[in-house]
Amino acid sequence: MASAHAENWAQFRGPNASGVSTESDNLPVEFSHEQNVAWSVELGLGIASPVIHGDRVFATTMTDEHTFAVLAFDAATGKHLWRKEFDTGPLQEITPPNEHASSTPVTDGEHVYVYFSTLGMIALNADDGKLMWRHELPKPFYLLAWGPANSPIIYRDMVYLNLDDDLDPYLIAFDKTSGDVRWRSPRPEMLGGYATPVFCEVDGRTDIVVAGTGKLKGYDPENGEELWSCNSLLRTIMTTPAVHQDKIYVSVQSYGDTQRVLKYALLQWSDTNQDGKLSREEVNEAFWDKFDKGDSDEDGFLVDDEIDHAFQSPTNMVGGGNIIQAIRGGGEGDVTSTHMVWNLSNTAPSNIASPLAVEGRLFVVKKGGISAAFNAENGETIWMKKRIKNFGNYFASPIAGDGKIYVTGENGFVVVLAIENDRPVVLAKNDMGDSCVATPAIANNCLYVRTLNKLFCISHPDHQSAEGAGG
Repeated sequence: MASAHAENWAQFRGPNASGVSTESDNLPVEFSHEQNVAWSVELGLGIASPVIHGDRVFATTMTDEHTFAVLAFDAATGKHLWRKEFDTGPLQEITPPNEHASSTPVTDGEHVYVYFSTLGMIALNADDGKLMWRHELPKPFYLLAWGPANSPIIYRDMVYLNLDDDLDPYLIAFDKTSGDVRWRSPRPEMLGGYATPVFCEVDGRTDIVVAGTGKLKGYDPENGEELWSCNSLLRTIMTTPAVHQDKIYVSVQSYGDTQRVLKYALLQWSDTNQDGKLSREEVNEAFWDKFDKGDSDEDGFLVDDEIDHAFQSPTNMVGGGNIIQAIRGGGEGDVTSTHMVWNLSNTAPSNIASPLAVEGRLFVVKKGGISAAFNAENGETIWMKKRIKNFGNYFASPIAGDGKIYVTGENGFVVVLAIENDRPVVLAKNDMGDSCVATPAIANNCLYVRTLNKLFCISHPDHQSAEGAGG
């Protein structure tokens, strides 16, 4: 593997899912699928982010309808190093823009770990792709057929996966060498969600922190014991928190207002004949036991509160809305009233793109290419509803490095921003030639952009010249 001095972006959104590179200082501004491309490769269909460790880039794809593949490339040249393929077997229905190859891998440089819904957790040798271990897990199920998109992380000698589905949500830790389960913590109050776990150190104690339905929770990474809970979130959590020092920043949009609990979403999307009630045939067979428990009058239908009682925890009947919050990490028990630093409502952040904490600001972007920024310390508005000149959907999360913010739209344009006089300034709008759902990666002054079908390594011309001279 490469020098220990190389910059690594080893998991979803890089170091601790922050989305921030602190080492690259010569990142490109203007580029496209043809301009300032150091290299590009055809991958096949997928939306997982690439990850980089040392001199290697790892990516995933579906090579055909039932074949999942993990691939490795030389980070500097794009040379194909190895490919490991798996037969997925039958796959569940999935809702666009999600795709089956959606879980971002994580690597420690020696092994690559990736989750796939029908295969479980997989560990591969980073040098040659050899299968080291595989641990099967129960297939996740989603009431609204969203499909899985949960990404693992590494801390010390363990690999962690938070898998909040609608049937049996849990947080699990594996021994990264053997694949043995060290612990598994059920999360029965949660509905389907996609937050990647993050770590927060306060007063010498490091907690693994997970956002989920209604609650931000901190766990002991050694044994999975729940340490604290901030009960301030909303029904649906698709974004990942950002951590800076002892603060955890959460931005959530969950459709509807605070009264819109799960039943309204299910009646909107699953009540196929629109008769105002749910029959067993209108939900996946995996949920029939829950259906029967909720059918209190045993008439074969779920009506009104029966719907929520069947599928949403009675201790966590939270609804929708929009929030941006800063929560101090640490503590014990219910910290809702003691650790909330600031709380903004009706700010309308994205429901999928995660917040970016950088240079004392919390930056968010949402559908329509509308950005906002807040003072990370006190939540004061820096700017609100400033367009970044790229209309459309935003599923990839913003990332930052070299004094720039990179914002990737589903339409395939990557907008490069600078912040001047507390206002966003568009430096460039770059066309990658294909839809972009995956969050890009930054390493060694290169921007790695995964479009729906290809992987690009983008770099400043000066960097390419230096690489060429050095090679």
